[in-house]
Amino acid sequence: MSLQVGIVGLPNVGKSTLFNALLKEQQALAANYPFATIEPNVGIVPVPDVRLDKLAEVVKTTVIKPATVEFVDIAGLVKGASTGEGLGNKFLAHIRESAIICHVLRDFSDENVIREGAVTPKDDLHTVRLELQLADLATVEKQQEPKGTVDRAGKERWQIISALKKILIDARSINEILASEDKKASYGLSQFTPETIAKVTHELSLLTAKEEIFVVNVDEASLGRDLAELTAEQATLLGEDANRVIVMCNQIESELAVLTDEDRFAYLKDLGLDSAGLDRLIITAYDVLKLRSFLTAGEKEVRAWTIPQGTPARKAAGVIHTDFEKNMISVRVAEYADFIAHNGWKGLKEIGKMRTEGRDYIMQENDVVEFLIGK
Repeated sequence: MSLQVGIVGLPNVGKSTLFNALLKEQQALAANYPFATIEPNVGIVPVPDVRLDKLAEVVKTTVIKPATVEFVDIAGLVKGASTGEGLGNKFLAHIRESAIICHVLRDFSDENVIREGAVTPKDDLHTVRLELQLADLATVEKQQEPKGTVDRAGKERWQIISALKKILIDARSINEILASEDKKASYGLSQFTPETIAKVTHELSLLTAKEEIFVVNVDEASLGRDLAELTAEQATLLGEDANRVIVMCNQIESELAVLTDEDRFAYLKDLGLDSAGLDRLIITAYDVLKLRSFLTAGEKEVRAWTIPQGTPARKAAGVIHTDFEKNMISVRVAEYADFIAHNGWKGLKEIGKMRTEGRDYIMQENDVVEFLIGK
């Protein structure tokens, strides 16, 4: 399952520096002028997962395949992008393909780096969101009310589109309204199921219906403060959930990315940090999209597979191979901690800790599994 995160923001806020750090090499052009990133740079980044190394030791394999996140470094947005200003049309086309929007917001001071447009992280965010709202409004206004005899689905679709149009005219983001039952009711959307609304927003590729996370790019000196306190402060200033806010210094992240694991750990310790900002970013994206990983462990490889939270076993089997979903019979399941403690499947079987589940079993985060597939 591919998870694509679109890195967006005004020019010179640190998007490409962040992307370079994610790839551990300078593949994106981090230059000090607007539109340094002309075409989107795409990189596949592993999801940090300490469980995989331990599983590999148990099953004695050297092949480890973590879950991955696809990051897209998108050209800087400017005021007027919704009407084609700057590289607006390319920006909007590329962001429509992302599952989640990562706003990079500038909160560092550097007189050598040109500041485009806004002057605070909240102003940065307002400028970007306004352009996304205007782009969505243009999309919705192109929709035509159905004429003649219309079935129930068609009527519901138009009612939803009309409600979305009102949200956008009010200069609101669709995801903000859908996150609150009271706000949904105020726009007449509470009568529709989330799945019905999502079908319409997905069909129209509406940008403000996408989930969001927020990277606040700060000075190195700011990292000397308590990170939880700093994150809460930034979240309050932005008016966003602290669980979606990641405070980091993108320049330091770029430096960390090229260090050995030992030197990286020492550098983080000197900074008073438990983990790198990049790791926190990837994990936050996973959590916001309600994604989970199940694990497979055999002599050939150890691997983490990405699935949405609440996925039944038969659907999870289909992530490995499409035929598995149709032909799955059952699944052997072990809890990760038990698998490690008892030296794999053989040890678990001897003490009765291995269990067999059916096709409708709901996969859990720490499941180590083997699927039994029929012909």
